[in-house]
Amino acid sequence: MQRNKCIILVTLPSIIIFLLLFIIFFNVQVLKPPPPNASFKLPTINPNQTQFSLMIGILTRADNYDHRHFLRLVYGVQSSPLATIHVKFVFCSLTKPEQRALIALEMLRFDDILILNCTENMNNGKTYTYFSSLPRLLPRKYDYIMKADDDVFIRFEPLALSLKALPRVDLYYGFVIPCASMDPFVEYMSGMGFLLSWDLVKWIGSSEIPKETVVGPEDKLVGKWFKMGNKAKNRFSNKPAMYDYPGTNGRCSHELIPETVAVHRLKRWDQWLRVLEYFNVTKGLKF
Repeated sequence: MQRNKCIILVTLPSIIIFLLLFIIFFNVQVLKPPPPNASFKLPTINPNQTQFSLMIGILTRADNYDHRHFLRLVYGVQSSPLATIHVKFVFCSLTKPEQRALIALEMLRFDDILILNCTENMNNGKTYTYFSSLPRLLPRKYDYIMKADDDVFIRFEPLALSLKALPRVDLYYGFVIPCASMDPFVEYMSGMGFLLSWDLVKWIGSSEIPKETVVGPEDKLVGKWFKMGNKAKNRFSNKPAMYDYPGTNGRCSHELIPETVAVHRLKRWDQWLRVLEYFNVTKGLKF
């Protein structure tokens, strides 16, 4: 009997120590911190669960390497559960050996470049070539196609929300000109960034109307095409959520607002910095 008591007395501390070690080990495993970037990983978007698809074509120039990489960062940290959104950089035919080498690397790495069969220009047919080429160039159909300048900041989530209840056909969306007007039918949508439904993109590529009028202010011409063709009966001007950067363009400009979809005329780094800070693009990061 005395011997059994000794065994119990000897083994009881061992059991307690074992339990303490187990609890400590278990807690260490449970409380182990996540990988450094885990909290900032973008949610995975399932194209089969989103409500619509959108491609944003940013019209730029081949030589704008640094700015293109910057925009990849700006748009690469955005997403929306409502829409599958892809961003492509669009420019005309390459003309320099260094372009062919460096842009080939970009295409292999990012797969986000469209090269059009044209000579680089702004108001000499590039926008027409862009829209008319898409049905042939793109591997898939999108519900909407957007044309945007490379000095505009677009916010994916409010853009997707504004499109949620809009028609998927015959839609012409943007910031109507003149600046003071709220009537989407009065003239045309500003070239800062306007959006077309897929059927209008196909019409541009197949109709003789756009083909015969390609030289001139590119955004104004698009409005003219639709007027001549009796197209774009569904129109939406998203004011005041789309606008020019404060103080840059008279009545087209106003102060930054929380419901912003797009800010245009960001020509300087200090302007980009103010916009990124205002909209907390890097919120959650601590330095």
